Amino acid sequence: MTICCPAALGAFVTYAIASTFFWHYPHLLHKKKRVAFTAAHISHRGGSAEGYENTIRAFRNAIDKGTDMLELDVRLTKDGRVVVFHDADLSRMTGKNVKISDLEYSQLPILCPAVHIDTIPGTKFSDLSWPEDDRRIPLLRQVFREFPTVPMNIDIKDNDDKLIRKVGKLLNEFHRTEITVWGSFNNRVCKQCFVTSPDTHLFFSATRVIVLVLFAVTGILPFIPLRESHYEVFLPLAMKKRRLQNGGKLSLTETVILFFSSLLVWKPMIAHLQRRGIQVYLWVCNSEEEFAACKSVNATGIMTDRPTKLREFLDKRDPPK
Repeated sequence: MTICCPAALGAFVTYAIASTFFWHYPHLLHKKKRVAFTAAHISHRGGSAEGYENTIRAFRNAIDKGTDMLELDVRLTKDGRVVVFHDADLSRMTGKNVKISDLEYSQLPILCPAVHIDTIPGTKFSDLSWPEDDRRIPLLRQVFREFPTVPMNIDIKDNDDKLIRKVGKLLNEFHRTEITVWGSFNNRVCKQCFVTSPDTHLFFSATRVIVLVLFAVTGILPFIPLRESHYEVFLPLAMKKRRLQNGGKLSLTETVILFFSSLLVWKPMIAHLQRRGIQVYLWVCNSEEEFAACKSVNATGIMTDRPTKLREFLDKRDPPK
């Protein structure tokens, strides 16, 4: 026992020193990620509070406000068309209680004149000046054609190899692999995205985020290779505010979850990821308090439903020259 303890202590000290060293100098173990763009301002679904979400007109508005990246969601219709749409069914956005996968593209209805914004409780977007054509669900092909040089963040909403293959084919056809990030909360989908197009930037799945945080708090992270180039997680402050806005106090379980979720934005971990060339995006942030919280942990980018408000905040902090 007396021999084993000093040996164990020595091994632990050696491990701790090595972990600390490579935490600050990860490039000595891992090749730094090379991303052709930096996105400080990211418009969630094109800016759900300023336009009908995931529509071409909303994307145009976000670009007019100086966004660096468009975030969008994709699904397949019954006839195999890749459309830009978030929900699995059409009820919230069109009033039709049917799955988008059960209709052909030509059968898809236009969006309702007023739609609930699911990331801002109790809020709707409505603008009757929009013609019906601007409220149509677009094809991903149309979005790529309309915005050929704008970086995009694509959330694959279904665990469907056909969908992944079709999106990958479009990325290659429009030469977008260097300016696109894709992935899913689902770890299997992320793995298949990487297999389908390893040159396209990939964000961490929910499972991989949990593993990453565990690696970070145990000091193992500096030794682990990472295939992902983008770390995208919710801002705990924004999640807490949304829960309270939904009409209730936080339960004990929710309080515990939020406490541990603070590790998602642990500044030393974020700094380590950025030293490895991994961009850090926080979502969905819609107030100056939330924007400031993102800046306080040195996030690379902020994802928002309010592109105008975020642009004003960023320009106030760092006025354009």
